[in-house]
Amino acid sequence: MYLKALEIQGFKSFPDKTVLTFDQDITAIVGPNGSGKSNISDAIRWVMGEQSTKALRGGKMEDVIFGGTQRRKQLGFAEVSLVLDNSGRLFDMEESEVMVTRRYYRSGESEYFINRHAVRLRDVNELFMDTGLGREGYSIIGQGKIDEILSVKSADRREVFEEAAGISRYRHRKEEAERKLERTQENLVRINDKIDELELQVEPLRAQSEKARKYLVLRDELRGLEISVWLDQLDRLRSSARKLLSDYDNAVRQKGEAQQALESLYAAAEGCAAKMREKDMEAEGIWFQMQQRQADANECERAVVVLKAQIQSNLENAGRVRRELEAQEGRAGSISGQIAERQARLTEIAGRMEALRDELAAAEEAGRQVRQSAGTLRDELETLRQKEAVETASAAEARALLSALAAAAQELLDRDEAVRQELAGGEQKLSATREEASRAGKELTKAREDRDSLLNIISGYAMRLDSREKKAKAAEETHVKLQMEENAVASRIHMLSEMEKLYEGYSKAVKLVMGEAERGNLKHIHGPVAGLIHVPDRYAVAVETALGGAMQHVVVDSEADGKAAIQYLKRRDGGRCTFLPLNTIRPSDFRDRGVAREPGFVGLGDELVEFDIRYAKIVSNLLGRTVIAQDMDAAISMARKYSHRFKIVTLDGQVLNPGGSMTGGSVSRSAGILSRANELERLQTQSEALRAQRAEAQRAVEEARRERTAAAYELETAQAQRRELEDSILKLEERGAHFAQVLESQETQRRELRTELEQIEARSRRTEEDTRNARARIQALEGSAAALRTEAEGKAAGQEDLKARMEQVSENAARLNLELAGLEAERAASRQALSELEGLRADITGDRAERETMLAQLQEKNETLTAQIGGRESVLQTIREENREKEAAIQRLNQEKLALEGERNRADRESRDKNAELLSMEREVSVLEQKKVAAELEEKQILDKLWETYQLSHEAARAQRLELESVPKAQRRIGELKRAITGLGNINLDAIEEFQRVNERYTYLTGQRDDVQKSKTELESVIADLTGEMKTIFAQQFSIINQAFGETFLELFGGGKATLELEDEADILNCGIEIRVQPPGKALKVLSLLSGGEKAFVAIALYFAILKVRPTPFCVMDEIEAALDDANVTRFARYLRQMADRTQFIVITHRRGTMEEADVLYGVTMQEQGISRLLTINLNDVEEELKIK
Repeated sequence: MYLKALEIQGFKSFPDKTVLTFDQDITAIVGPNGSGKSNISDAIRWVMGEQSTKALRGGKMEDVIFGGTQRRKQLGFAEVSLVLDNSGRLFDMEESEVMVTRRYYRSGESEYFINRHAVRLRDVNELFMDTGLGREGYSIIGQGKIDEILSVKSADRREVFEEAAGISRYRHRKEEAERKLERTQENLVRINDKIDELELQVEPLRAQSEKARKYLVLRDELRGLEISVWLDQLDRLRSSARKLLSDYDNAVRQKGEAQQALESLYAAAEGCAAKMREKDMEAEGIWFQMQQRQADANECERAVVVLKAQIQSNLENAGRVRRELEAQEGRAGSISGQIAERQARLTEIAGRMEALRDELAAAEEAGRQVRQSAGTLRDELETLRQKEAVETASAAEARALLSALAAAAQELLDRDEAVRQELAGGEQKLSATREEASRAGKELTKAREDRDSLLNIISGYAMRLDSREKKAKAAEETHVKLQMEENAVASRIHMLSEMEKLYEGYSKAVKLVMGEAERGNLKHIHGPVAGLIHVPDRYAVAVETALGGAMQHVVVDSEADGKAAIQYLKRRDGGRCTFLPLNTIRPSDFRDRGVAREPGFVGLGDELVEFDIRYAKIVSNLLGRTVIAQDMDAAISMARKYSHRFKIVTLDGQVLNPGGSMTGGSVSRSAGILSRANELERLQTQSEALRAQRAEAQRAVEEARRERTAAAYELETAQAQRRELEDSILKLEERGAHFAQVLESQETQRRELRTELEQIEARSRRTEEDTRNARARIQALEGSAAALRTEAEGKAAGQEDLKARMEQVSENAARLNLELAGLEAERAASRQALSELEGLRADITGDRAERETMLAQLQEKNETLTAQIGGRESVLQTIREENREKEAAIQRLNQEKLALEGERNRADRESRDKNAELLSMEREVSVLEQKKVAAELEEKQILDKLWETYQLSHEAARAQRLELESVPKAQRRIGELKRAITGLGNINLDAIEEFQRVNERYTYLTGQRDDVQKSKTELESVIADLTGEMKTIFAQQFSIINQAFGETFLELFGGGKATLELEDEADILNCGIEIRVQPPGKALKVLSLLSGGEKAFVAIALYFAILKVRPTPFCVMDEIEAALDDANVTRFARYLRQMADRTQFIVITHRRGTMEEADVLYGVTMQEQGISRLLTINLNDVEEELKIK
């Protein structure tokens, strides 16, 4: 696997899409400072998941996006893709080529892709984990990585070694498991705290819940009984109300019927009066018709007179003609005489007609005046009759008003009495309510005082509980601390015991031999020397230094046993080991006993250790000639005095060897092998002490918890009492507010009743006044009606006189007309006769035939006139018959008017009787209405009680009604239930739900605690397994890397040696790693003592060693050889070439030696300010073309 290509777009100084392709060789990226070379390294680091802007040489992540120049705008995103060859299946993917892409937008959003499929950052990290790649790997080596290796703190170097050892994945899993364990522990503590808290609540809530349940049972029974009793009362009320309503409806109906009958009587009287007026008007009409027909009759009489006069004239003319015919001879003289007579007669007729016309005009004027007087009288009579009718109707209305006023007065009296009774009852209720409100106010004041007092008690209880909780918390913390210490000691004991069992710290050969001996394949093996002796802590360093490698010598019974063990090691290629046969080892003979008196003498080595007597010779052999001294000065003094004949070791491990040589310095960590037994013994003693302390702490915790529980119970009890008091106060406040509302309502009702009473009194006064006025008005109206009736009767008599006068005037006018008509006829006839006479006189000589013709014409005219007279007389006879009939109709109308007047009087009497009956009915209706209102009020009170007490409507209450055996028995039971409920005291209804909730919560949390404890155990097991596996892997890989480091160092430096040392082999997963090097020709040094170039070269050697052990697919080196001189650059470049067959190298460099070893050169330039561009040179192709090699 290797890096095939890198695609960059919008990243830092690469705004345009730039593609770098790589082969499996060395690629060098060169260019001047600031041209953007390191941006390529940053791009590779960034696409592999780097999140630190500091590692990317920026201030914020947005800085990786091209920021623009003077000529080019900034971009909105940056994108980098890595194309990796996966033909070797390094990644667990089927594709032979893997592309990893990262895209970042200026808005702050990030996107990750693997083979163009969107993934998470975690997926990218897991892809590269334990491959040496990734943001925590060692595939990108810059100055930062060199600084990590060169860090003074050896612990900072661990990350590189862990990645190289391949345990990063395990560490991540372990850290994740430890975080889960920490959260689990926190959850466990939190759950236990909650359980402890809930345990304090469960029992008090249980008691309150049972009390509340009992209350609910009693309350429900009381509710059912009260509802049933109230409904029974309501049913009885409604039953009586139905009868009352029926009586009331009947009374109202009868009142309405009486009212209707009274109105009917009034209407009948008014109807009779109207009919009487109609009869008068009809009679007047008939009389006027009679007058008109009489005028027609008079005209007919006048016409008959005229016609008769004409006939008479014609007869006279005919006689005259006959006479003329008879005596025609002497007619001329006679005609002249007749003409004179006729002229005189005409003059006489003219005078008489003038006189008659004057008389007729006077008669007509008198008739007109009489008719006018008759019309005026008729109008006045009609007006009087109308006024009489109005006055009569007004009197009837006044009588009805008087009846209504009497009923209203009675109703007002009844209402006045009811209001006064209601006002008296309201005053009593108001007084009782004020007393109850006063008692409630006193109870409220007392309850508040009790609450304030209880608050002080609660404050004390809270302080006590706080103190108990602090004490309990301190005890728990002490217990937890002791538990942790005990666990730590137990863990240490377990670890040391395991190390003892596994012979940790011993050589491989010792481990193999002891393992084989434990399996029984090697006999008579006693064990290593370190395991057979016990050294006090004070002498442990000195004795271990004195023993040195002899600590790991194995004691056996005989040489044969040692031989068998050696042969076993040879077969297993297990290394070398020294065996001490008990039958051959001789003790040492120390003769310089005087040293014991020297200052600073501590003792001989074999005298300061404890051992089984069987191993006396062994211990004497090893330590019998070793003197333990207090310090270096005492040791030097002793050595000089005794001529350096024996070994002297100080308590801090400095050695003066026989012969005078000295060994010293820092003490080796391997002293733990010898002191394990001491530490185990000490730890066991400490563990027992801690166990005893923990037991005592547990008792203290339990005692503190009991005290805390007691204090919490006291506080909870007090708080429950406070809640009860608060509930009581709330109820009393509500009760006080209710009383205030009731008082206000009663005050308002009293004011309203008083106002109504005043209004009733005012209305009574007005009614009395209206009654007096009505009676006076009735008297006035009746008197006025009587006066009008008398005046009308007088007008009627005057009308009869006018009728007689009109008849007389009419007769006189008819006579004058008749006479005038006769005179007119006579004058006409005379004129005609005179004309004829004059004609006759003129035509005296006329012939007889004409006269005969004239006679015939006159005869014919007379016949015509006679027929006309017959027709006129027939019409006159008809008119006379009609007038007789009209006179009869007038008589009939007068009779009918008299009958109607009788009916009107009877209706007036009946209306007065019916009005008295109506007043009685109105009083009855008023009484029934008051009873109905009282029943409705009582029903409303019961319905209000249902709603106010139980928030139930009538329909809803009926659904909850019970069958009652006996109402009195039910009422007695209601009293018992109320007393029982009062006996329960304050009730906390919320306790039922609260207890259920708390109990469910308690049960749930108990189960949760078991699950969390199980999870904790499982996590601890997982962490232990991971730790063991990490230790094994890291130990193996560290050893390999250490060896490779020594080899690489030797190759790069051309000599010398280098080692890696764990600062604490007992804690290999957390201890620091020290780098010790000895360049050629120099003493052994730690890294911090080297020069800058040496340090950089050592770090490079270490990285090359790691790449040898765990090669990465590719490695990017960013100017890591900058601190090297030319010679070392050349060495670096050549070694890079040697490593190129296993790892693909991409080197960012300024150094010529490195460039010369590269196969491909990428030149980075910045021709335009702020924008990087690439140049590519394949040196292999150039060499072939130039035939350099």
